[in-house]
Amino acid sequence: MTMPSGRGPASNARRRLLTVAVVATLLVVGAELVGLPGVDRIRGLSGGALGPLERLLAPQRDSDLAAARAERDRYADIARQAQQQAHDRADLTALLDAPTTDGATVLPAHVVGIGRDGASGPQRITLDVGSSDGVSADSTVVSAAGLVGRVESISAWTCDVVLLGSPEVVVGVRVGPDGRIGTVSATGALGIGSSVLGSRALRLELVEQGEVSVGDMVTTLGSVDGRPFVAGVEVGRVTSVEPLRGRATTTAVVEPTVDLGSLGLVGILQTAPRTQPRPAATGGTP
Repeated sequence: MTMPSGRGPASNARRRLLTVAVVATLLVVGAELVGLPGVDRIRGLSGGALGPLERLLAPQRDSDLAAARAERDRYADIARQAQQQAHDRADLTALLDAPTTDGATVLPAHVVGIGRDGASGPQRITLDVGSSDGVSADSTVVSAAGLVGRVESISAWTCDVVLLGSPEVVVGVRVGPDGRIGTVSATGALGIGSSVLGSRALRLELVEQGEVSVGDMVTTLGSVDGRPFVAGVEVGRVTSVEPLRGRATTTAVVEPTVDLGSLGLVGILQTAPRTQPRPAATGGTP
């Protein structure tokens, strides 16, 4: 069986024109070397032959240029992907090395959606993990800097997180070196904090009498089985203390440690429910 040669009329035409161009060039060079008369006429004839050749080969040049541009774009995409992967690795290292996740089982997740803003900024985000990845409702969500929020709803491959500062989120906390107990919530209920931190401010209210100082660290108190909030996660720092104004307990403004408007990689803290009863302690003198 004879295999097709792949030579069509267009290919043969290119070959013939190339031959004519080479011959014409050699004639011009030879005529100029020996000083023959009529060199200008020969040069004109060769130009007439090269014109069609250039027009015939122009599509090939355009094709080569398009291929070069496509190759350039491909390598640019590879470089961007490598840069993003390096950025993700750095973020993951920071997350896993943070005190927030020390000793915890962490499921990394990327923010893939941001909900509508409220008075205190974004109130919900969507992450790229779901029930198929082992996500459970009311799990704590953190960044390397501290508390982000809690898992609210789950689908197979995504989950929605309600953020710290949303009206429905109230977090039990400990404040300062004495670990005084209080709650942190959005500032809307008292209308405080707008002159200090704007929409990022949180409201702290102690549930017992005591003093709070500017600079005190606020951390999560913790919930049963670590849901919705595990204990010891940084929430923010006290930036101002409000006058009592007839109230029995202290109220303060807290600056959150996490910038909820620039989240990228976060971690879902996975906790297992307690399956064994806690052993009773025996009082009295041994």
